[in-house]
Amino acid sequence: MKGMLLMPKAAYDHSDLLSLIKRPIITEKSTQLAQIGQYVFEVDQNANKIQLALAVEALFPGRKVTDVRLIKIPARTKRFAKRIGKISEKRKAVFSVQGEPIELFLGV
Repeated sequence: MKGMLLMPKAAYDHSDLLSLIKRPIITEKSTQLAQIGQYVFEVDQNANKIQLALAVEALFPGRKVTDVRLIKIPARTKRFAKRIGKISEKRKAVFSVQGEPIELFLGV
């Protein structure tokens, strides 16, 4: 990512970086994006693009993140039978990755 690295990689704690990526989002659209080298993950609310790029590079060695796009999914209310509940807000990130494909998204 051009000009985004503010701190050296050694300044970030490896275990903290890995906790920023919560889970992969596997949908029809994300599997189509995976074919062109873009992968979708649910990420921590407070993480920035630099931290997320370093986390993906640490989680999947041998790959280089070239771009990160963040999407905020707002909280909403939903009915559960007669009760009204709340679905909390989420944040997902789309990573453009160079290198080998990530195995989580192959063959889905």
